[in-house]
Amino acid sequence: MPILHALQETFGHVPEDAVPLLADALNLSRADVHGIVSFYHDFREAPAGRHVVKLCRAEACQSMGGHTLAEGLLRRLGLDWGGTTGDGQVTIEPVYCLGLCACAPAALIDGRPLGRLNRERLDAAVNEARNDWSTP
Repeated sequence: MPILHALQETFGHVPEDAVPLLADALNLSRADVHGIVSFYHDFREAPAGRHVVKLCRAEACQSMGGHTLAEGLLRRLGLDWGGTTGDGQVTIEPVYCLGLCACAPAALIDGRPLGRLNRERLDAAVNEARNDWSTP
């Protein structure tokens, strides 16, 4: 897993051509390596957009309107979960509990936690990111 994390950090995803190399080096099957990459949500098989919006899908956020909030954002951006806008600026990903239950519904945008979201706050944060806020 540390090798996969290093690849993810370096390239922003785990390149497909790295899978057979890792499998050979670690004496694993390609299916084993691919299974790990595809199972864990933190690994990507393709590069993400410049900004990553992670919307919480856990029970507390859903009970506070997270589902409606997420579906609305996906619809407005014309995306499905895991999709990236045509300009390559924003990727929307589901996450399952950010530990911000008291501030539901919650999200992370470029690693920045946002809580007590509504449509206006979420749209403003996404637009701010798209307009190139500087990431920490």
